[in-house]
Amino acid sequence: MKLDIGALYVFMLAAFLGFQLIRGVSPLLHTPLMSLTNAISAISVVGAILITGEQGATTLSKILGFIAVSAAMTNVVSGYLITDRMLKMFKKREPEKK
Repeated sequence: MKLDIGALYVFMLAAFLGFQLIRGVSPLLHTPLMSLTNAISAISVVGAILITGEQGATTLSKILGFIAVSAAMTNVVSGYLITDRMLKMFKKREPEKK
């Protein structure tokens, strides 16, 4: 297995830029940002399923693919639950009837 240094540089740069981007977001924009990251996680679920289900997949790639699918699905479901809860906080409540 050959380590691609270029891919490692891209990963490190993406991680750094992503961290800086998220850190600089105003609290008012967290809900739309979380919805966007849920969509990205859904794309990574599809990619992990495709890689795991490949015909010539090794045992290691199947195990790593299963872990990737599990982690991404946990992220997607949790993100949607949190987004839904945050949006419910902004809904106007009806006054209680006496």
